[in-house]
Amino acid sequence: MRNYETRFTVKETLVNLIFPRRCPVCDEIVPAGEGLICRQCQPRPQYIIEPRCRRCGKQLTGDTGLFCRDCTQRRHVFDYGYALYDYQSMQKSIYRFKYGGRCEYAMFYAQEIYRRLWDEICMMHADSIIPIPVHQSRLRSRGYNQAGLVATELSKLIGIPVYEHLVQRIKKTIPQKELNIQERQNNLKKAFNISADVVKLNKTILIDDIYTTGSTLDAVALELKKQGVESVYFITLCIGEGI
Repeated sequence: MRNYETRFTVKETLVNLIFPRRCPVCDEIVPAGEGLICRQCQPRPQYIIEPRCRRCGKQLTGDTGLFCRDCTQRRHVFDYGYALYDYQSMQKSIYRFKYGGRCEYAMFYAQEIYRRLWDEICMMHADSIIPIPVHQSRLRSRGYNQAGLVATELSKLIGIPVYEHLVQRIKKTIPQKELNIQERQNNLKKAFNISADVVKLNKTILIDDIYTTGSTLDAVALELKKQGVESVYFITLCIGEGI
């Protein structure tokens, strides 16, 4: 059994006294000794549990077979993946992390992935972690890539190296939430460039914040497989029931 208790160094403790941690669920200051999430919010995240789609990891209800409706109607390029939370339960948290400068949430998310999906990660036998990149213009305005932060923290926990700059987003795309599935796919054509270093990789795990239709993951997986990567898996923080 892995020990999931958060251990703070003396340096971290001093930093927390000056810059108190905020709870990634409610954004209030976490009382000393309560770790990365306040005690009141511990029951609030709604995790994706079995039964879940064997392709995209979406929550299934009742006797609906092995795949969700979307995955029975369209073919994905990625092999399969998992999502940590139901989107509605962590929507505000993800928004603050992505747009509100709450970079410190990344440690919490990575530990949650480690705690909830460790067995699934082991089954992937991956040799690399690759965060879904953002375009340079968004990186400059935002100051960070949220997927990159999670990937870096997760790499520290599971010992699989992260290749943050192997995939580059060379096309500034329209926000995917504004488009239907076909428009998403067209929007992502020629959006990514892959470094030559990809030839060293065999199986990789993509990291992203939200799974909507899987179009972004498919686009990156396609480029990776063109370069010889055998298997492309993914882990996202959230997925929606009706997405």
